[in-house]
Amino acid sequence: MPDPRDPHGVRHALAVVLALTSCAVLAGATSLLAVGEWISDAPTHVLEQLGVRPDPLLPRRLLPAETTVRRLLARIDGDALDGAVGRWLADRRPTTGTGADPRALAVDGKSLRGAAKATGRKIHLLAALEHITGLVLAQLDVGEKTNEITCFQPLLDTVADLAGLVVTSDAMHTQREHAEYLLDRNAHYIVIAKGNQKNLRRQLRSLPWKDIPLLGRTRDTGHGRSEIRRIKVATVNNLLFPGARQAIQIKRRRTDRKSGKTTIKTVYAVTSLAVEQATAAQLAKLVRDHWHVEALHHVRDTTFAEDASQLRTGNAPRAMATWHNLAIGALKLAGVTNIAAALRRNARDHTRPLALLGLT
Repeated sequence: MPDPRDPHGVRHALAVVLALTSCAVLAGATSLLAVGEWISDAPTHVLEQLGVRPDPLLPRRLLPAETTVRRLLARIDGDALDGAVGRWLADRRPTTGTGADPRALAVDGKSLRGAAKATGRKIHLLAALEHITGLVLAQLDVGEKTNEITCFQPLLDTVADLAGLVVTSDAMHTQREHAEYLLDRNAHYIVIAKGNQKNLRRQLRSLPWKDIPLLGRTRDTGHGRSEIRRIKVATVNNLLFPGARQAIQIKRRRTDRKSGKTTIKTVYAVTSLAVEQATAAQLAKLVRDHWHVEALHHVRDTTFAEDASQLRTGNAPRAMATWHNLAIGALKLAGVTNIAAALRRNARDHTRPLALLGLT
């Protein structure tokens, strides 16, 4: 990590401040004020393990104040921080998958509603989350003069090895250039065909779906509704999309359990996975598991109060979002399923965040 500070007069090493901040967030700190309070309350032996040294001129330890943390995070290189956290999580993820299911990354964006630049622009982050582990392996700030589409390739450029991975995304990223990029990196895609790809969608709808057998049916309940999903898959070789090997039709029948109202929606998708590389059941799971990224957003909003944060100085809002990814990822690697309960547990013992980060 490059240090953005003038080396003259620096009292606290960059690694020390970043380690203290990450431990504070793992203990449930949702603001920089709370980060400062965690640091001031940390016992001596914890500070020593994190690299805090006594002041040679004073008979006490000189701790980074909340203002010090705030100024540093406001000036930190956000891309470098996201890259470091993504590599840390990638290095610790399980080396084997679950069963024969393909490994996949979900690409999706999230706006930090409470944070804004001085110009009033909302900060919007594009992230790549691994389906199986729920780890954020890459994140990128979508600049003011661009959008998610132009950031898709730069985001995945930061993922070291895409070979064999399946990248899922929403309809915005159903772009020929994205597909060609993934194929060049020996990766696969599953994309949704909607209004932005009218010719592709028209071609998919014209396939003889009535003659294609039903290959899967699932039923789920939750969020006050029940849902039945039916999938059909057809092998194709002439679609208007690079590398397309299978066409997918998913029919969702949703019933509101309170009102009894039923809605039916048909979704069309296309994938570069051949029939011998993914079954209909695996394709259905990949499409559905893409929305694990929404579960990440929900945790960041409800548990870490990300959307309610009024932090707006420099790169600090983005840096805190990165710490949230790190905290969630570290807890998931430890087998935690209830993030909020784990944060409360960490808050009761200053050594627990260190153990999760391997700093003991």
